[in-house]
Amino acid sequence: MSVKLVLLVALAALASAVPRPDSPPVYHAPHPTYKQPGMPFDFSYAVRDPYSGNDYAHAQTSDGHVTSGSYSVALPDGRTEIVEFTADHDNGYVANVAYEGEASYPAHTPSYHPPPSYHPAPSYHAPAPSYPPPPPHPHA
Repeated sequence: MSVKLVLLVALAALASAVPRPDSPPVYHAPHPTYKQPGMPFDFSYAVRDPYSGNDYAHAQTSDGHVTSGSYSVALPDGRTEIVEFTADHDNGYVANVAYEGEASYPAHTPSYHPPPSYHPAPSYHAPAPSYPPPPPHPHA
């Protein structure tokens, strides 16, 4: 096969791949999508660390169709936020949020300290030499 024939076939393939302006655009999904059935699961965890103040928990369960659960977290203001939820393909995510405890805010103590006032650095004069200057050069 000659080089000219190969180039001609390549140009013909390229020209046929370019959409014509008079034809409507054709859209294709990048890949077929399959809706996978949900998998049942059940899990929970909790952390309570008085030293760091971390206090949170999460529990969740699913039958493969509906997922439900709750989570809680200790907030910086002293309250605990508790969220109970359900989620499915028909109703979406539905949450009920509640708070336990009373919010408290400690008195503000300013931590700002103004910078020291500016004083220019003292200026010093160069010290006078403590040795005699060198004698003049004899050929100068």
